[in-house]
Amino acid sequence: MKLVTFERGEQGRPGILITRDGREVIVDLQNADPMLPGSVLGILEGGPEALAQASAAAETATEIREAASVKLAAPIPNPGKILCIGLNYADHAAESGQPLPDYPIVFSKYSNTVIGSGEAIILPKATDMVDYEAELGFVIGKRGRHISEADALDHVAGYMPINDVSARDYQERVSQWTMGKSFDTFAPMGPALVTSDEVGDPHKLAIRLWIGDEVLQDSNTSQLIFSVPKLVADISEVMTLEPGDIVSTGTPPGVGAARAPQRFLRAGETCHIEIEKLGVLSNPIVAES
Repeated sequence: MKLVTFERGEQGRPGILITRDGREVIVDLQNADPMLPGSVLGILEGGPEALAQASAAAETATEIREAASVKLAAPIPNPGKILCIGLNYADHAAESGQPLPDYPIVFSKYSNTVIGSGEAIILPKATDMVDYEAELGFVIGKRGRHISEADALDHVAGYMPINDVSARDYQERVSQWTMGKSFDTFAPMGPALVTSDEVGDPHKLAIRLWIGDEVLQDSNTSQLIFSVPKLVADISEVMTLEPGDIVSTGTPPGVGAARAPQRFLRAGETCHIEIEKLGVLSNPIVAES
């Protein structure tokens, strides 16, 4: 399933993105089955039973909306945790002049950074060094602590593209990266949360970022240093993982700060990230007013 949150009135509603008669359409899950929870997070919290109920509702739904006519929010608009992994591709570590980590580098973003596909990344007045980072994100579907690598994928609900937008000057001011990573709109994600059963092995996915006709990142998740199960195991040694928590697994090489000359985001552009099986995350770039 491709779970989405779309705007209807003043509230986000859960839906499923499907292809019907060759068209991408969205099923309003609450309309199809009023007994379903009123959010994607609620469906995840309901476990396999709620996911099966949502799938059944999509199969029989008669009211659908053209995907192009719907404004999407992030699949999980207000996650409890956003945990990001630094230097998780060997060639990105090399271009950054950093040694390979022997333990995952984990930092946080916050819910103020979250936007959906189609929403604008805002370039702050305070910096002109805003960079892009295409990343595979995964979402926790089952609560757990001290999760083994063998059991880790049972706790992953699904996957989605994430752009770990970064203000490089703020990131480098201190040893902790939080300030450079946490400006408003700096975590675009989506368009959909694609459930694990549709993705299969998350370590065999092509990942690409482009602006206009300029391809800036082009790699594969097979190059991850720390796998999804390893990340789940290591993080859950420290904290309980809850449904809706998001982990962004790090970016491949090609970031703007490592280019010569450096290449940062500019107002008027649109940044696109495509990950195999997960769709395209697209965000226009605008200057802060």
